[in-house]
Amino acid sequence: MIRSIIIDDEEDARVSLKLLLDKFCPEVELVDMCPDPRIGLEAILAHDPDLVFLDVQMPHMSGFDLLEKIESPRFQTIFVTAHDKYAIKAIRFSALDYLLKPVDMDELLSAVARVNSNQSAEMPLSNGYHGVLHNVKHRLGQDGKLAIPTSEGMAFINIRDIIHCEADGSYTRLHVQDKKPMLVSKKLKDFENILDPNAYCRVHHSNMINLSHVERYVKGEGGYVIMSNGQQVDISRRKKEEFMKLIAKM
Repeated sequence: MIRSIIIDDEEDARVSLKLLLDKFCPEVELVDMCPDPRIGLEAILAHDPDLVFLDVQMPHMSGFDLLEKIESPRFQTIFVTAHDKYAIKAIRFSALDYLLKPVDMDELLSAVARVNSNQSAEMPLSNGYHGVLHNVKHRLGQDGKLAIPTSEGMAFINIRDIIHCEADGSYTRLHVQDKKPMLVSKKLKDFENILDPNAYCRVHHSNMINLSHVERYVKGEGGYVIMSNGQQVDISRRKKEEFMKLIAKM
């Protein structure tokens, strides 16, 4: 059984999620429902759950604030949110699960199945919690740092130092100023989703560039750019117009 807690300030949301769990997820045992994050924190300490359904936006304390108060969470988390697009991007980037309100039955079943699979495999909790907390808190402006989970822990990269991101299969190779290229187990689309679209441009299916690191543009069918590290990056014909509009604003 997966011992779980629901923490959500909206009564309708708590009740509807409970009904879905009771009807479609017999493997989930609901041990508590909390209308307040402060009560939820006490419930986590009291019940030591396997899984927490955690609302993102609540009065007094957000779901992220709650997680920040737990030094080493031993439970898996499924975030529940209504509309916070930035939070969703950060959650996705950290490879954590979320559900949109109103909760869809199929999405709930998929999320619970992933929790069950992680339990069966006895997978350790990832550094995703630390990553999502950092990335949400700092909102990833050009002056911030991007928290990236690695096999050793976390890497914190100055966003303005990322010259370009290059697709490498299901990985991404980060070209960072004054550092060796870093291979990250994230798809290029993940970086495209979380980085500022006014500062970073997906110029090709295999490359996204930091516009502030463009040294020179060379005309052509799509053309290409020379980046600050001397590397040449092709621009696809399809992306040329978008690139020219963004570069003109700088």
